[in-house]
Amino acid sequence: MQRSVRTTPPGSLRGLLVGSLVTGSAALLTACSGADMMSTIGLPTSQAAPAHGESSAAAPGPPPAGPRSNALVVTDRQRSFLDGLAEAGVRPSSDLLALSIGSYVCQAQAAQHTDQELWDSVYPMVRGDADDRMSGLTPPAAVDVDAETSDYIRIATDRLC
Repeated sequence: MQRSVRTTPPGSLRGLLVGSLVTGSAALLTACSGADMMSTIGLPTSQAAPAHGESSAAAPGPPPAGPRSNALVVTDRQRSFLDGLAEAGVRPSSDLLALSIGSYVCQAQAAQHTDQELWDSVYPMVRGDADDRMSGLTPPAAVDVDAETSDYIRIATDRLC
């Protein structure tokens, strides 16, 4: 018994599949973007709906400091904390890092960490900042890092938490 098998020319099936994929993709893309474009035609700009994923509401948080400012905006409590560090002679490499360390102190206390757990977590952050400030110079003495760590914890507890 003989069977006849029909063969297609090489590449014709591949061409058919690629053509179908391209046509299907184009149809899907056109369908998605067409509705988005049509929804805003004829509406004044003030009435047009925001694009998908965008919000017309203002972002939460404090208002921007200025049109092109990268200034750190701090609360009165945060300013008091930073001032307390300065009064104690602590000179962090940046206000943002100092606030980060202070915030960690408050979070650890709220989580009821022991004094030793708090110290063990804050000390490396303070030492890392001191090392960064002193890069290229003599590393800070352990006594200095101990004093700064104590100041961070005390001032954050008194003024930030």
